[in-house]
Amino acid sequence: MSDSGASRLRRQLESGGFEARLYVKQLSQQSDGDRDLQEHRQRVQALAEETAQNLKRNVYQNYRQFIETAREISYLESEMYQLSHLLTEQKSSLESIPLALLPAAAAGASAGEDTAGAGPRERGAAQAGFLPGPAGVPREGSGTGEEGKQRTLTTLLEKVEGCRDLLETPGQYLVYNGDLVEYDADHMAQLQRVHGFLMNDCLLVATWLPQRRGMYRYNALYPLDRLAVVNVKDNPPMKDMFKLLMFPESRIFQAENAKIKREWLEVLEETKRALSDKRRQEQEEAAAPRAPPPVTSKGSNPFEDEDDEELATPEAEEEKVDLSMEWIQELPEDLDVCIAQRDFEGAVDLLDKLNHYLEDKPSPPPVKELRAKVDERVRQLTEVLVFELSPDRSLRGGPKATRRAVSQLIRLGQCTKACELFLRNRAAAVHTAIRQLRIEGATLLYIHKLCHVFFTSLLETAREFETDFAGTDSGCYSAFVVWARSAMGMFVDAFSKQVFDSKESLSTAAECVKVAKEHCQQLGEIGLDLTFIIHALLVKDIQGALHSYKEIIIEATKHRNSEEMWRRMNLMTPEALGKLKEEMKSCGVSNFEQYTGDDCWVNLSYTVVAFTKQTMGFLEEALKLYFPELHMVLLESLVEIILVAVQHVDYSLRCEQDPEKKAFIRQNASFLYETVLPVVERRFEEGVGKPAKQLQDLRNASRLLRVNPESTTSVV
Repeated sequence: MSDSGASRLRRQLESGGFEARLYVKQLSQQSDGDRDLQEHRQRVQALAEETAQNLKRNVYQNYRQFIETAREISYLESEMYQLSHLLTEQKSSLESIPLALLPAAAAGASAGEDTAGAGPRERGAAQAGFLPGPAGVPREGSGTGEEGKQRTLTTLLEKVEGCRDLLETPGQYLVYNGDLVEYDADHMAQLQRVHGFLMNDCLLVATWLPQRRGMYRYNALYPLDRLAVVNVKDNPPMKDMFKLLMFPESRIFQAENAKIKREWLEVLEETKRALSDKRRQEQEEAAAPRAPPPVTSKGSNPFEDEDDEELATPEAEEEKVDLSMEWIQELPEDLDVCIAQRDFEGAVDLLDKLNHYLEDKPSPPPVKELRAKVDERVRQLTEVLVFELSPDRSLRGGPKATRRAVSQLIRLGQCTKACELFLRNRAAAVHTAIRQLRIEGATLLYIHKLCHVFFTSLLETAREFETDFAGTDSGCYSAFVVWARSAMGMFVDAFSKQVFDSKESLSTAAECVKVAKEHCQQLGEIGLDLTFIIHALLVKDIQGALHSYKEIIIEATKHRNSEEMWRRMNLMTPEALGKLKEEMKSCGVSNFEQYTGDDCWVNLSYTVVAFTKQTMGFLEEALKLYFPELHMVLLESLVEIILVAVQHVDYSLRCEQDPEKKAFIRQNASFLYETVLPVVERRFEEGVGKPAKQLQDLRNASRLLRVNPESTTSVV
């Protein structure tokens, strides 16, 4: 196809108004016959392959750059958040120095003068009846008390449907509010208009009600101690945005302009810091030692309980736990940031640091309150790690991709859950790999691929399990063995469906089972022996295959017996005779030369020769399938097959009256009893490892008729 023709076809297929049905109809009308349609189909196929190759080439070229860029963006976002946080703290510290020197009267007067020309942040503060203090901590305005703050909050929240419960929190007041536009965090598409209400301890997000002007509907409420604020760099046309991080989600909002965005960021950080300082102060006051009660003599209160006196000292000691350190105060917020940024190792390190600090400490109320907050973060972190190991996530990367989440769950004391989720994830991965395996036309080729995929996955899973759970409870290893047996059942289902349900020949089934056994023995490298499991799961299918093939041989032998004429074989050519000798030699019949005559004659019946080759072939294939559970099944099948030939020879000797034919039958009987049956016994013993008494009894108990050459009388 020429380049111009290919370009024209590509433009036609890429056009916006392209309709496949109309295109095919026009093509059918314009074509002269089937040949034109085939050529056009080849052109379309070539174009599709070219497009696929170009797409694959572009993906390969850009994939590594995309991964590196995403990693750099993640690092940059984390650094920018930390930098913004530090700059905000520095700015607050610098602002507090001159403001602290101003007289309170001057501060009140300037606040009254600036209310009319203030920005949205100051207007919202004035409506709430307070002005921002020097360090960003809200303080009362002129002449407005707690009742005024509550009344203002009540008035504003009456416009928000579904948030009556907020008014039940004592000491809560409005800090800041304003209109925002929410964008999708993944695609940066505009979602909805919202209104934010920042209280002194939480942030309320409400959506607009278009049909009711000035009214809103409750959307979400986020406690400030679980909220992280990130500045989003302007990238036109996306600008004036900031991100709120709260497990397990994040939301992006756009302010009206850069000034309002800056005010939102500042007031959020100041309010969070004020809340943190307030709670730190409360904990310090609670942790401060109380004044000792006045000492009274025992004689003044004869009813005083001695136990109360003994318990007084430990209670006083229990409350002397220092929680005023900065890293402890910021621990809940730091955990939220780590979880939002998927820094699982950092989160667990913080938890370990806290547990080590409180290891030998008592548990007064402030410590219990801190532990309650931390336990909530531990629950959130556990949920994230569980989701990381869920089969719904991508299963690419092999078992090593789960190591990060598994190791952190183990560090959190969730060893059993980590084991369960790891094995469930690997089971889903193995199932997906088997299901995606392409079924080839050749069964043996498919089985080779199936065994490679399954046993490689099993070996990698076992090694990763040993690495991740080394030194843990030994019960995890028992769980792995149970999982391995379950996975082996999944493998055997796919194996049996392709090998046994499709009625493959016994030789093909034997080769497939041999391949599976060889792969299974490779697990011995790590001390895992599942051979007995694969035997137990395959025994029923192999029994069915042996029984089915035994019936085929018996039916074929009976059919040949019915047409038996007891004549010598004439192979016509030396090549055919030489081929038969090789076949009999491969069957273990080494003395076949004595049964060959002049030219190309063989002094045996075609029925006996065919029976010998078929029986020895069945035995060889069956020995490839052999394991101890199949001993009696194989032995009984051999006995049934041999009895068909033995009984036919005995019957022919008794019924035949022609002396020449009787002598020929006797020669075939001698070959059968003295050559074939011993070879079967010897080969069975070599393959199984012990003699077959049933075969010996069959040979000894068979009635070999000895015919007197000078008489037609048969003597038993």
